[in-house]
Amino acid sequence: MPTTRNKLYTLFLLLTALFSAPYTLEAKESEASGDLKAEIKAYISHHLQDAYDFSLFSYTNESGKHIYVGIPLPVILWDNGLHVFSSSKLHHGEAVVQSGAYHYKLDHSKIYRTDAAGTINYDESHHATNVAPLDFSITKGVASMLLIAFLMFFLFKGLAKTYAVNGGVPAGIGRFFEPIVLYIRDDIARPNIGEKKYGKYMSFLLTVFFFIWFLNMLGLTPLGVNVTGNIAVTFGLALLTFMITNFTGTKDYWLHIFDPLGASMKWYAKVPLYIILIPIEVLGIFIKPFSLLIRLYANMQAGHIVMMSLIGLMFIFKSWLGSPLSFGLAFAISIIELLVALLQAYIFTMLSALYFGFAAEEHEHH
Repeated sequence: MPTTRNKLYTLFLLLTALFSAPYTLEAKESEASGDLKAEIKAYISHHLQDAYDFSLFSYTNESGKHIYVGIPLPVILWDNGLHVFSSSKLHHGEAVVQSGAYHYKLDHSKIYRTDAAGTINYDESHHATNVAPLDFSITKGVASMLLIAFLMFFLFKGLAKTYAVNGGVPAGIGRFFEPIVLYIRDDIARPNIGEKKYGKYMSFLLTVFFFIWFLNMLGLTPLGVNVTGNIAVTFGLALLTFMITNFTGTKDYWLHIFDPLGASMKWYAKVPLYIILIPIEVLGIFIKPFSLLIRLYANMQAGHIVMMSLIGLMFIFKSWLGSPLSFGLAFAISIIELLVALLQAYIFTMLSALYFGFAAEEHEHH
């Protein structure tokens, strides 16, 4: 019979796994496999990737069947026609789905066409050689971005409505967000872009700040969302900054790149210097957005890895000393991550405004 101490300890592990992060609930069961560390590492890797459903946790019932608890999402494939089905049919890669004349199976977070037996062929580098259909599925990353987009739309539509009704005075939750909006306008946009041109960049700056902030906060929930830890997402955000910067760049902005010395020297004296300076300036056009995408991606990815690793240590220690210590560290890191979620949104917005300021610069020519 289990003792009261063992019951309390088991309850402690279950509650921690359920409310701290997805996928960790099964880690305790992996002791039977003899490689608990590898199992935890696999769960961390799975958490960092995009997925076709919101997986909360999983367990093995008394009959030995693996049960997944989560929210399925629609799978949309184009493979000689449209194929739509629920991600629950894939059963996390354990089942083969028939759609029309084809069969599909999930392998390493990607869907491949296969046969009725679910055969996946690999090359020498262990890469699947099966046909991969065009995938337009609503993954958990896409669903999260759509959710945040709708949330922002209705939130700020309501804020604008209260402005109109109350004569420029916000009401309700708008009282919380108005100081943030004013801070972005008065302390980020105006100082970095300038009084004349900051207005045309405000819509993007406000959108990108709240979009990144809300996505980062969503990533701290048990839904296991790691959208801003996906380099494709941060690449898309940085690409928007890159396009806006260069498409709105003034003549002075481009002159600074291709004629950085101006009229300060004779042309024959500038030629040797320009051989070095102009390639550096052109390279800087691409380095700036690259630094944006890497900074956001690396910080959010690292935060999730640290959080999941600390939670995994609880199942490795399995003691009243080690497990509570890991829980305490994980809790402390989660509090820090709340600050990091806001800080990364601020940094991305601040640097974007700074680059827009470079693009909008104008000089008096005499």
